[in-house]
Amino acid sequence: MRRLKEKHRLPKKHGWTSRPGCKIFVADRGAVRFDYPADWVVIPDPDSIKFRDREPPDDDCVLAFSYMPIPIIDWTGMPLSHLVTEATKGDKRSIRSWNPVVESPRADLEIAWRQGYFTDQVIGGDALTRLCLARRLDVQALLTMDCWQQDEARFSKVWDLVLDTLVLAEPIQNPLLGPQVM
Repeated sequence: MRRLKEKHRLPKKHGWTSRPGCKIFVADRGAVRFDYPADWVVIPDPDSIKFRDREPPDDDCVLAFSYMPIPIIDWTGMPLSHLVTEATKGDKRSIRSWNPVVESPRADLEIAWRQGYFTDQVIGGDALTRLCLARRLDVQALLTMDCWQQDEARFSKVWDLVLDTLVLAEPIQNPLLGPQVM
């Protein structure tokens, strides 16, 4: 994934809108787009972009995002719920239990995710993890979230925000003007 951060002043009549108190994250001119809390810290990693509620090491939640282009084919034989189940089997953190997979399809966007519980080996606290796969046309996104179990209610709202605003494979011709309705 190519990482390039650019800052531009937007024209007065741009098309970007986000929910109150949020910023918009856009990857690769619209391959992926979603809202996230405006006060969160964005930190690129070699394999993902991480969104944290505070600067580490004082953070209580980390949301990680990555995506990959995929071929446009009939994916009915490979449902996301199956892929999520298989992906969570490979978690190396001694997950105590996994909740069932939640499917949240929207129009032509497939979303499937699952939550698991584990004990953090460094600090020793009870934590939870979520893993989501989303797919549309030629884009598949992976989102994960880790937080302390006692903060589940607070950070579930962030998870819901990201999934509710998630848009895949909608190219943006001019990033300074935002998404344009054709």
